[in-house]
Formats: sequence, C-alpha cells, structure tokens
Amino acid sequence: MLDAAERWALRRALEIAADPAVPLGPNPRVGCVLLSPAGEVLAEGHHRGAGTAHAEADALARARTDGVTTSVTGATAVVTLEPCAHRGRTGPCADALLEAGIGRVVIARQDPNPVATGGIERLREAGIEVDLDVPEELAAAAETLNRGWEHGLQHARPLVTAKIALTLDGRAAAADGTSQWITGPAAREEVHLLRTTCDAVLVGTGTARADDPTLTARRPEGALYPRQPLRAVMGTSTAPSLPDIDGAGEQVRLLTHDPSAALELLFDRGIRHVLVEGGPIVTAAFLRAGLVDELIVHLAPTLLGAGRPAVEDLSITTLANRLDLDLVDVVMLPSPGGATDLRLLLRPRRRTA
Repeated sequence: MLDAAERWALRRALEIAADPAVPLGPNPRVGCVLLSPAGEVLAEGHHRGAGTAHAEADALARARTDGVTTSVTGATAVVTLEPCAHRGRTGPCADALLEAGIGRVVIARQDPNPVATGGIERLREAGIEVDLDVPEELAAAAETLNRGWEHGLQHARPLVTAKIALTLDGRAAAADGTSQWITGPAAREEVHLLRTTCDAVLVGTGTARADDPTLTARRPEGALYPRQPLRAVMGTSTAPSLPDIDGAGEQVRLLTHDPSAALELLFDRGIRHVLVEGGPIVTAAFLRAGLVDELIVHLAPTLLGAGRPAVEDLSITTLANRLDLDLVDVVMLPSPGGATDLRLLLRPRRRTA
C-alpha cells in the first residue's frame, strides 16, 4: 500500500511522463520520481523518445548533477511503467536501480512488451520490495498514458479514433455543402486538444480538396500547441497539399483507398494513434473494415432535414447486420449562444461467433 508521499510521487511521475515536448510514437512515455526513506524528493526523470535515457536512468543521472551525488541508497523509485529488463539502445533499467542501491520500487503498470518485461522479477529476486498496489485511478492513468503504444503491441497497427460532428438528424453538412460550424466552440476546442494526443490526423482527398484543412492543433486564440500530429491525406486521386504552416506537423500522402494499407504505412512510420477526421466516405471505409476502435461524436441540437450524412454507406442491408456501439461516456458542452452540444464516446461492439 502506498503512503501519501508515494501517491504524490506517482501523480508527479505521470505528469512529467506526459510532457508535451516528448514525441509520441513507437516508444512508451514513462516517468520516475526518486524518494528518500523520509519521503523527500531526491530526483525525477522521464523518457524523451527513442534513443534517449529511460526514465529511471534519467532520474538517477539527475541525482548526480553539478558534481554533487545525492545518495539514493535505500530510496524508493516510483515509476509509471515496469522497469525494463533487456538491453536495447540503453541498458536494463532494473539493473540500474539495483546498482544504485534502490530499496523499494513502486510500479503503476506492468510492461506488456514481451521483449522488455521481467524487471519486476529481477528486482524481487535481488531482494527489492516491489509494490504494484497503486490506487485504481492512478493505474488507469498509467494505462491511458500509453494506450496507443500498447494497442500497437497487441494488434500491430495504430489505435484508431474516428471523430464526427453531426446534427440530430445525422447530417454533417447542409444541402448546399456548408458545414462550418455545426457544433460550437467548446466542441472545436476539444478536437484541437484531441489532436495533441494523437500521432497522426487523417483525412481523405475529398476533404482535403473541399475544405483545405490545416489539421493542426491550435489553442482558442490561434497559437499552435507544442505537440503537432502528422497530417495525413489518404486516397489515390489528386488533392492539394495541406497548408504549409510554421510549426505544423509533417504531412504525408497515403496513396491507397484501403484503410488497412493506410494504417500499415503509418505504423511503419512509428505512428501508434490515428485520428480519422476524413469525412463521411473515409469514416465509412474504416467502419466497414472494422478498424475503428473508438468513435467520438459531437452532436449538435439542431436539424437540417437534408444534406450530406455524417457517415456514408456501410453496406448494411438488413437490421440484423447493424453496427452496434457501446456508449462509454456522455459530456455536455455548453455554447455561448445557449445551445448545448453533446460529446459521445462510443466503442464498436465486437461480434462474437
């Protein structure tokens, strides 16, 4: 059971692991805080991407900065992910903790990577106390921190979040093609924050041609967030390049109409979480292929009666074959004009044979 200092340290480790300066992609985000036996903070560290020091090694190095070595003998290492037990670009973190004289290790989440796991066993075999009994909300936060990375380990493809905005009668645009803005500023602000948590934002050539989107993550006043996603356009037809904006993410053309092929190309680039914002045709393609892991719907309390549907044909011809979704969460998003949008988080229900 964690004491108050260790609970604080784990929250802090999760916070520094999520540093927006850390690139997303094929490496997990990890934070570490070292506590003295009295519960005082000795040092903290976090992983900053492929080829950089792991969080534990970073924290130990920071305990030795400026020519002064802070003793960590008997200290507690509080980490968001199980210390690795393999040698890659850097040495095993479990061994580094042992060599430093750490006496106790608190771990929020076991490593699901079969190549790197084993740190818990190595530490315990050496007589180090390892505590995995962390508060449920902190364990959940550690899981969420690297959900794209973990999904990639399990499925060898990126996690896919599809986002759509629609009216009560399921329209994404009016009959004349206008679509800005169906939802209010609160929903739009959420979308920009969502982009900062994803490795890539994907649209089709039709959306790129019709809307000329930037696909950047911007603050309400227009400034770019520090972390920007890769901007991807999927499709074989010609489409204009996305706007070239200082500080915006790199852009890529995916010359395929096949969602599986597009995800494979992105996965090979190190992308582990894709946000599909590609309009009714691309969204339908990913849904038909069974490649949407979660669906975010911004629902506006308005009616159009005609216009473009939010999702195109799913090739469902009978009610028995409908695509059911589980409602995970509902949030009200008040708008200045008095209307209230809803944000729905849904996950497609996997059919069992």
